[in-house]
Amino acid sequence: MENPFRPSAGATPPEILGRAGVLDEFEYGLRLGSGAPGLLTIFTGARGIGKTVMIGAAHDIAREKGWAVVSETATAGFMGRIGESMRQLAEELGAGPANRRITAIAAAGFSITTQLPPERQVAWRTLGADLLRILDERGNGLVITVDEIHAADRSELAQLAASVQHFIQDRLPIGLVFAGLPAAVSDLLNEGVATFLRRADKIDLHAAAVREVEESFAGTFAEAAFAVSPDLVRRAAEATGGYPFLIQLVGYFLWKEAEINQGLLTAETVERAIEAANRRNGRTVIEAALAAASPKDLDFLHAMAEDDGPSVAGDIGRRIGARTNLVANYRSRLLAAGLIEPTAHGMVDFAIPGLRQHLRAQSRP
Repeated sequence: MENPFRPSAGATPPEILGRAGVLDEFEYGLRLGSGAPGLLTIFTGARGIGKTVMIGAAHDIAREKGWAVVSETATAGFMGRIGESMRQLAEELGAGPANRRITAIAAAGFSITTQLPPERQVAWRTLGADLLRILDERGNGLVITVDEIHAADRSELAQLAASVQHFIQDRLPIGLVFAGLPAAVSDLLNEGVATFLRRADKIDLHAAAVREVEESFAGTFAEAAFAVSPDLVRRAAEATGGYPFLIQLVGYFLWKEAEINQGLLTAETVERAIEAANRRNGRTVIEAALAAASPKDLDFLHAMAEDDGPSVAGDIGRRIGARTNLVANYRSRLLAAGLIEPTAHGMVDFAIPGLRQHLRAQSRP
């Protein structure tokens, strides 16, 4: 057997843990069609929690049901790229036979200014409506997915939300799936233009149960006839904390160690795999997340790292010598960046597994 673990951004894992039933409403919405609540879905959660994987799972379900899929990441000009994809799909279907299944198409490199001018907005909506009518005649529809909305220009998101709302009002078969960091999603839902998205099925993704990870590891390694004790499987599962990206990383390096050692995993090789997974998580997730943090933000984070659990805002302020209003500003920025999360009134904790240990291993800036 080849190594089944795929610790890459958005790659489909061998098993999606802790997500049973998450897409049931979406799947039911595909059957009901226009206006079904599940066709408006928003995934939120920390970096590496599996938002992009869930978008991929939604793609697969939509394709199985015969719906078209246009997938985008919320970088500048994504509305234009979605429009180009819809145009290509409409041209393809216009001369095609009825009742054929639809497959997803990749967004083309259609470059426009960040904000569509009014006449382009009208053309975009007209194009979308024409495509949706073609799809409706064939008994299916279109699902648009937009990942990483925390990086998006809000004017484009507002344009997309307004257009989708019009499609729904016209009873056209449209689905919209977003994914983004929690603070960005909350801000979006509070903006006036996109208020109809408050009716979306908002799904906050959390870590899987460690016991579920343990059972998955045990089954996967048993299938490959790897020799590993239940205690070591438990140790490996606990090291992931149920965090999806770490599940893939730890599983990947465990498999690699087993291949090197003729299918045998010992306490030493398991610890080596866990250390390799944590190093990779630090490079690919933590360092990337910290890249945009200011020196003052880093002071805030280092002050949090002095605690073994959630931090009290007042304690952080005393440690960095900042007034209450400045502490609140830093807190807001770090929440928006997905680096920390609220745990109780006046308390915050790290949102990314391993971030505390990563900061403790560094010299204070």
